[in-house]
Amino acid sequence: MVKTPYGIKYANHIITNHFGDQVAKVCECLLLKGPLTIQSIMQFTQLNHKQVKNTLLVLVQHNCAQAFRYGDDPKLIPHYIAVFDNILHRVRFSKFLAIVSQDLDKLCVDIVEGLLQHGRLNVKQIVDRVNSSQREGNSVGVDALQESLRKLIIARFIEHCPAPEPILAPPTEEEVRAKKRSAKSAKIAVESATLEQSVIAAAVPMDAKRFSVDLEAELNVNGEKDHNKFPEKHAGEKRKLEASEPNIDGEAAENDIVVWRANFEEFIHRLRHKACVENVRARLDDGAAIVLSAMLDASRPEEKKVKTASSVPLSLNSIYEEVIQSEKGRNMTFDHVRAALIQLNSPPPFINEADDLFNIDFKHIIEVAQSDEVESIVLKRYGKDAYKMFRLLSKAGRLLETDKISDTVFAEKKETTKILYKMWQDDYLLMEKLVAGTATFLLWKINKHTLWEHVLDEMFHACLNLSIRVAHELEQQKEILNLPPEKRVGPSKDKYEKLKKMRFLMESSQLKIDDAIMLFHDF
Repeated sequence: MVKTPYGIKYANHIITNHFGDQVAKVCECLLLKGPLTIQSIMQFTQLNHKQVKNTLLVLVQHNCAQAFRYGDDPKLIPHYIAVFDNILHRVRFSKFLAIVSQDLDKLCVDIVEGLLQHGRLNVKQIVDRVNSSQREGNSVGVDALQESLRKLIIARFIEHCPAPEPILAPPTEEEVRAKKRSAKSAKIAVESATLEQSVIAAAVPMDAKRFSVDLEAELNVNGEKDHNKFPEKHAGEKRKLEASEPNIDGEAAENDIVVWRANFEEFIHRLRHKACVENVRARLDDGAAIVLSAMLDASRPEEKKVKTASSVPLSLNSIYEEVIQSEKGRNMTFDHVRAALIQLNSPPPFINEADDLFNIDFKHIIEVAQSDEVESIVLKRYGKDAYKMFRLLSKAGRLLETDKISDTVFAEKKETTKILYKMWQDDYLLMEKLVAGTATFLLWKINKHTLWEHVLDEMFHACLNLSIRVAHELEQQKEILNLPPEKRVGPSKDKYEKLKKMRFLMESSQLKIDDAIMLFHDF
């Protein structure tokens, strides 16, 4: 969960596009400063209490911020932290909907689309939204909607919203002193990312509640609230929070209406599986990819119970049974499956075998894919010789002298030095000077941890630039966009089609770069 400088700028740009400047101002403050109280946000942003409260309502409603308390005293002031990952997920909604549409029906897609658009909804609100989007006289019945909700819950595409204000142990005196000593925003970002993980983990309900499928209590036959469970307010009672309204003032919510949201974790889980399969397909062949996909399908139910870097161990027979159930694997024989497993277990091994059981090594597949991505960038940016040098240093994992690199890749020393120096200037390599008498030797190596973070920051920068460019072009051509379709003729139509093509190319490029971002940030 790395928050790079351009990652923070990109996240704030997403919030600006979706919710406006004022919400973005508060979000940027949380991203840069870490957890803050409402009073602290007011101080840093120069906004009044009502403005800060309203922006926090928006951020919490759309799962972009989370409240929490330090200690167990209910009178303690709640703090708010920006949920960086969830902000990035907002550009992935089309990918999430594509996953739902592949597995489930259109009604399920409509429900998830509503949750993605509105952040959090209770069942009554989901019913109202779905029926308002239907053609007149084609309203969806409660039974059909409940069945679709059950499908989504079983698939873990939706979940109960997290606790509004989880309790965290207060920071120790040593941690407070360390934070005060830290003047660098980079260190604050790292601490904030670690705290963000702790807050999210504390807020997530137990699985039995998180994916509860007891929907009858929430609706009666007309799709209305069950008034036995949710009695009407009487005069003199304190106003209760609306079902989907976040609690900002620190008052305890007095109702038990279940509020639902899209489960980003499951969508990223599915996208990780897809990336693993496609990486294996690119490096090996379709047969290996089919077998790996079957192993993922077979182990998915158990993976949801125990999260590890590897999949659940599977026997050859169980893998074969899963393979032949898939459309693409029906023609594969037992020997084909065994050969594919041997292929997958060959260097670089993508699966592990022990006691005739096979499991997928997710960590290694992702690491190989990351290396491939960076090598591809080096090839495009610096050329073939630089690509060879980079691969040599990557495999060596240690300092190598210029002459050694030059001799190994069959390049002239002068050209080798020039290329290595260029990559060093761009922070792709580390350089050390070794002085021996009157001679000076240049030694080169790759630090994957720092380089991967640098590459990720470049990807955030690229996505930010693309998004800004699209916004600029749309602003410049808003007169064409506002024209009714029947009036777009001649030059106006040509300009509109050109703008439409530009937008498609830019947004497609952004989504493609986002695939690489997930590889380094989410998987």
